[in-house]
Amino acid sequence: MIWGLGQKTAAPQKKQNKPEERTQVQEKIIECVPNFSVGHDSSVIHKIVDSIKVSCVDVLDQSYDDDHNRLVVTFMGTPEKVLTAAYNSIEAATKMIDINRQVGVHPFIGVVDVVPFIPVVNANMGDCKDIARKLGKKVGDELKVPVYLYGEAARNDFLKHLHNIRHGGLDHLKTSITTKEFKPDFGPAQVHPTAGAVAIGARGSLIAFNFNLDTNDLEAAKDIAKKIREKDGGLPGIRALGVPLHNKKIVQVTVNVVHYEKTSLKVLMDRVKKEVQAKGLSILNTELVGLIPKAATFPGMKEYLMLDDFDDGKILETYL
Repeated sequence: MIWGLGQKTAAPQKKQNKPEERTQVQEKIIECVPNFSVGHDSSVIHKIVDSIKVSCVDVLDQSYDDDHNRLVVTFMGTPEKVLTAAYNSIEAATKMIDINRQVGVHPFIGVVDVVPFIPVVNANMGDCKDIARKLGKKVGDELKVPVYLYGEAARNDFLKHLHNIRHGGLDHLKTSITTKEFKPDFGPAQVHPTAGAVAIGARGSLIAFNFNLDTNDLEAAKDIAKKIREKDGGLPGIRALGVPLHNKKIVQVTVNVVHYEKTSLKVLMDRVKKEVQAKGLSILNTELVGLIPKAATFPGMKEYLMLDDFDDGKILETYL
């Protein structure tokens, strides 16, 4: 728990804070949500999470599964501690995971696929861009892993979009990394033999939300994803893919809501349900990966969105 943050809007003349309390109120707090290419090796998962905890940041959530073979950890703290924790986790994953053995339905370019920084309290996007660039240089120099800056930290418009970096996956990157267009921001101009590459960036809040369907028809899931995602004329701020869940013998429409202010989860649910029903299918349940801003929630959300697991522990502001 991070103490004192809820007092950031208190009027100084009405509350006599002790000096140390005023310092806590003024601290910048930044969230980090790294994605690792591991989902079934519990020993590796625990070691990665432990490498984050030693930096005295608050680990708020961790999600992983076999089909995606992906670990998503949410933590937050001061800029210095978040930077150290992120580097420690990248170093640990680089030592323990071989990307050449990675099998998972989610797109990836490395053992640590993406590391975004998000401003939470008293911080701004400039702070997150600064951390992303410092971390990128450190990873490139010390771990010899090529680094791509994306989102608000990107140095050009093409690499600003994560899907441009990951398009074609690691195999595509191995051949394109020597071109001018795909020159890394830091590190060598060749993928690391076992760690691949990593995208490090700064962005606003993102909600990762998945729909599990009562079918194993992958083309149906892909078609639904195409109809709802923004780049194909769907909903604003929506990115989506159709993927198979082999262990469950079903398919999933996996969604990133990058602007929940433009498309709410309720609107998203209504649209997906409409597209699913049009194919004579149904939604089995949904999954929320990581945390969600309170502003994106609504009364009766768990039932409306068909969430099996949702409580206040999934709301970011709970930890402030």
